Amino acid sequence: MEFLMDPTVWAGLLTLVVLEIVLGIDNLVFIAILADKLPPRQRDKARIIGLSLALIMRLGLLSLISWMVTLTQPLFSVASFTFSGRDLIMLLGGLFLLFKATTELHERLENRQHEGVHGKGYASFWVVVLQIVVLDAVFSLDAVITAVGMVNDLAIMMVAVVIAMAVMLLASKPLTRFVNQHPTVVVLCLSFLLMIGLSLVAEGFGFHIPKGYLYAAIGFSILIELFNQIARHNFIKHQSILPLRARTAAAVLNLMQGKRKTAPCASTTAEPASLVQVSGEAFVEEERYMINGVLTLAERSLRSIMTPRGEISWVDASRSDTDIRTQLLSSPHSLFPVCRGELDELIGVVRAKELLVALDQGVDVAAMAAMTPAIVVPETLDPINLLSVLRRAKGSFVIVNNEFGVVQGLVTPLDVLEAIAGEFPDADETPEIIADGASWLVKGSTDLHALQQRIGGVSLTGDGDVATVAGMVIAANGHIPRQGDIIDVGSLHIEVLEANDYRVDLVRITKDPAADSHDDER
Repeated sequence: MEFLMDPTVWAGLLTLVVLEIVLGIDNLVFIAILADKLPPRQRDKARIIGLSLALIMRLGLLSLISWMVTLTQPLFSVASFTFSGRDLIMLLGGLFLLFKATTELHERLENRQHEGVHGKGYASFWVVVLQIVVLDAVFSLDAVITAVGMVNDLAIMMVAVVIAMAVMLLASKPLTRFVNQHPTVVVLCLSFLLMIGLSLVAEGFGFHIPKGYLYAAIGFSILIELFNQIARHNFIKHQSILPLRARTAAAVLNLMQGKRKTAPCASTTAEPASLVQVSGEAFVEEERYMINGVLTLAERSLRSIMTPRGEISWVDASRSDTDIRTQLLSSPHSLFPVCRGELDELIGVVRAKELLVALDQGVDVAAMAAMTPAIVVPETLDPINLLSVLRRAKGSFVIVNNEFGVVQGLVTPLDVLEAIAGEFPDADETPEIIADGASWLVKGSTDLHALQQRIGGVSLTGDGDVATVAGMVIAANGHIPRQGDIIDVGSLHIEVLEANDYRVDLVRITKDPAADSHDDER
């Protein structure tokens, strides 16, 4: 027991335990990958049995230490290379590692691991256990020879091996779970095995590669992978803040962009390829707009899709029949809300054709409108629930009121379609967004979502209280701007072309070229 009081013994034991654990990390990683080829309920059992058998084998190798030392004696020569027993074991072990790591990498990169159902694709239990034992035999030689060179006492060697194996048994399950949840880590570990296998082959041919070089390369790669995992964690954390529909829309749109880029390659001749490229890009652009409109519809407010109060064409029942007839004949609309004196005094909804017939027959306009009362919804209703209300309207529109009963606008089925597929101007309307060279002429009443889809590469829908371009400009400026004022909103340069004391009617928007180049780089 006196040798236990010797500090050098404890220092040697601690150093050897640490070294055995370090040498066993590569073994443990490969064991984790091998165990993953089994059904989940058999993985823990395979790890325990495999590592237990490996421990017995290591202790047996240590007991035959005198024989291990003799493995360095040359057995035969080929050309200028002399091979000993140790060299042959290193050479075969290195080739085994190269083969296994290459096949595992191929399966991972081809994404063919564990395919199929009802157990198909899983390896045999005892085949995996045998591979674990054989693999540990390869690493045991390196570890045992290292132990022989560091410590002279066989008991200390065995204690160090048992402690290192116990650590491996405890760490095998969490490590397995970790590498399976991080595919890039698995590929990195398999790359380590390729490097170690190559070093063992080099050792077998007599070219000694210092272990420090290998561990330095492994440490540097792990550091880079750590940065990669941190960046991935932060990206997922940032993405989780976004609404699920927004993330889904972004993912689908990325797929659509990929389709557009690969579309020209679908043809084998030059002429059809050019046709696919031209027509395909135009079609995909509309397709992307519609998909994004569908996926983001529930996130929008009624204010962003309704016809605002100031643009509603309504019939005043208190006016003369002649005035009403003139209004109906000069308007392209087929449906009108009928009010008494002001828009908020809503009576009902009538069709222009039916109202013209009623006027010719001398029917009272207010009485006729009262027979078809308008459907009124609160402005807080989301567009998805609005769809069922529009179905009940049977081709008519719904009136949007605020909490005080003041009419804010109206929504027709066409408004919902425009929110999904883009603008469909009426006969008396001009497009809300007109391209003008490198800029856009945009009406103040234009929906921010439509502007965002038209310009691209900008986010304009962050504030739920602002639904139009005019609202965005006023919010950014702090007050209603004057004609000629210039306002910057993010990467957008906005010049006010038409405005009065009450509203902004028309602006010119120019996008910062630096923002476009940044989008292209991404």
